[in-house]
Order: sequence, then structure tokens, then C-alpha cells
Amino acid sequence: MPNELTLGELDRRFEDRLGYVREDIRELGVRIDGRVSLERYQLEREARDKEITAIAERVKGLEDAAKEKEKQRQNDRRLIFFSLVVPVLLLAIQLYNANKGGA
Repeated sequence: MPNELTLGELDRRFEDRLGYVREDIRELGVRIDGRVSLERYQLEREARDKEITAIAERVKGLEDAAKEKEKQRQNDRRLIFFSLVVPVLLLAIQLYNANKGGA
């Protein structure tokens, strides 16, 4: 008889186990509440994809603008070259021809 549980002890152990089960159910409820529905996940993913596409387009636009600016700089360099260097060369050729003909 000493190994047998009394009704009070059996009830106390049962209540302890029931408390653990209730705690586990509460934790599961919290975890389930924290999950996102599939529809919301898909909507968020689509919005993120659209945002990434928009950012990629903006980056491409900025790259194109930078390339255009670099082309403009090259054109400006050519213009400066022809505006400054060519007249000096023409003057040098005229002076050379004048000295050659006069000598």
C-alpha cells in the first residue's frame, strides 16, 4: 500500500501536468499568431519585387545619365582642342611659310 498514490496526490500530479499542457498550448498560440498568412506573404513579396524593379530602373537611369555626361565631357574636350590648339597650329604654319618664302 505505501507505493499507491492517494487521491489527493494523484489530483495534484494531474493538475501539474495539466498546467504544463496549458502552458504549451499558450506558447503554440503565440507562435501561430506570429505567423504570416500566405496571402500577406505573397503581397509583401510582390511589393518588394516591384520596389526592387523600381530601384533597378533608377540605377540604370543614373548610369545612363553618367554615360551621357561623360560623352558631353569628351565633346567639350574636342571642342577645346579644336578651339585652342588648331588656331595655334595654323598660326605656326603661316609663320613657317612666311619665313620660308622670305628667306
